[in-house]
Formats: sequence, C-alpha cells, structure tokens
Amino acid sequence: MRWRLLVLAVVLLAFAGFLALHFGGWLNFHALKSHHSDLQAWVLTWPLFAHAGFFLVFVVATTLSIPVATLLTLLAGSVFGFWQALLLVSFASSAGATGAMLLSRYFLRESVERRWPRWVSVINGGLEKDGAFYLFALRLAPTPPFFVVNLLMGLTRVPAWRFFIISQIGMLPLDVVFVNAGRALATLNSPEDVLDAGTLGVLALAALLPLLLRWMMRSRVRVPA
Repeated sequence: MRWRLLVLAVVLLAFAGFLALHFGGWLNFHALKSHHSDLQAWVLTWPLFAHAGFFLVFVVATTLSIPVATLLTLLAGSVFGFWQALLLVSFASSAGATGAMLLSRYFLRESVERRWPRWVSVINGGLEKDGAFYLFALRLAPTPPFFVVNLLMGLTRVPAWRFFIISQIGMLPLDVVFVNAGRALATLNSPEDVLDAGTLGVLALAALLPLLLRWMMRSRVRVPA
C-alpha cells in the first residue's frame, strides 16, 4: 500500500511540474520555435546533460499521458540531428508508453474503462483474435491516439516486456516521420503540417500489414499438405 502512495505522490508532483511549464508558455509549438536557437546552443554546450534531460522528460511526459510526444519529437529532430534524435525518441517513447500502460493497469483501470468503453471492447476483441499482431497494427496506425493505446493496454494481460518490444518496432515509422520533420522546424506552422493526407494514407496501409500477415499465416495452416 505504501509503494502505491509513493508512486501516486511522484506522479502528482511530476504532473504539477508539467502543468507549470504549460501555463508558463513553454510547452507549445510557438515557444519551441521561438526558443529553438537557445535550445540548440544549450545542447552544444552541455551535450550529455541535454541528452539525458530530454530522455527523462520524454519518458515522464509519456508515462503521465501528457500529449507532448509530437512536440518533443520535433524538438529532438531539430536540435540533436536525425540519428541521435531517433535513438532517443524511440527508446524514450517505448519506455514511457510502458510506464503509462503499467500505471493504467495498477491505478487507473476503472477510470479508463469508464472514459473509453468502446475502445476497451474493440481492443480486447482484437487481442483475443490476433494477439501481438493487433497491438503491432495499433502502433503503426495514426489512430487511436498514442496515449489512449497505452492506457487501454493496461486493461489487458499483455506482458510489459512484449508491450515494450512491439511498441518499439511499431512506433518507429512515425518516429522517423516526425524526427525528420523536426529538421525543417522553421518551415512548419504547426505539428499537424507533418501528417498530410499522403503520409496518413501510407501509415494507415502500413497498419494493415501485421493483420494481413496474420491472415496469411492462418490461411497457410488451413491448407492441407
């Protein structure tokens, strides 16, 4: 019981910190663009601290389901360079997603079921039918939102290690898109500019591949030798 109270206290403290940053005008796209040169200079001056700090902030933010992953991914691409940013974002987003899933599993079950009852039913049905292939498809798809998938998966029995690995692989294409877009931050007017109709279409088609593979495997099993 004590460890639950301790975790809850840490979560509330971290959430209060992000609220302070938000209302202080730091956690928005326009603030990111206006302070971009300062952040880039800070990374060049304190590279180790900047990389570690970014990783920690990303993990905490995604664990708390604060919708700033897109913003932070664009920031990483603009100040760290493509490969360093992709490495940071890929592992931080997967670690944070797993943290959010575990928080949902042990603390938020009732509230998540009440907030998204339709998605709970859909995802449980999909997992029963297609297992890990279904989670992989959800990670590739642009909808439902990243943080909703994390919270809903906390209501399932999927092991944390499997969730982490599938999330790591499944979120990689979208990470590549946003990290690469971050390199052209000055030309963007909003994060929505990154996901045009063509990009969304490609991601939607990619999300069908795991389920198609699952169907092909089942069909192969049914064919007599």
